[in-house]
Amino acid sequence: MDDYTFSFWNWMGLAIILTPFVFGFTLIGLQKRILIQHPSSGIIKNGYIGWSWTYLIFGWFVPVYRGEISIGIFHLVLTFFTFGLFQLIMSFLYNKQFMTRMLTQGWILADSYENNTLAMQKLNINPSF
Repeated sequence: MDDYTFSFWNWMGLAIILTPFVFGFTLIGLQKRILIQHPSSGIIKNGYIGWSWTYLIFGWFVPVYRGEISIGIFHLVLTFFTFGLFQLIMSFLYNKQFMTRMLTQGWILADSYENNTLAMQKLNINPSF
């Protein structure tokens, strides 16, 4: 009967797999929900800032679920050709890109003052008063 023990390479593989979780939770923090509103229609949606653990787990399904089907298909292709590395990298970038697209399409921040201020800091938006 063979006893299976973790070798150095097993530990290295586990460390590589868990790295995004460690960086995401400690350095970047969990994603935070920010309400955004389309001013002419009054529709309110959820936007997010911070590291996207949902993108890390679900990948290209996240843009599809949020209504960005063409971007989801593009992300699927890139994830396929990079053997999943694109999905790991995009978990750090997707929420900021999503919020930037929404705000440039006319959506506005519609959450509490504290959440709007935090979102403006994370998205590098200068308040114009």
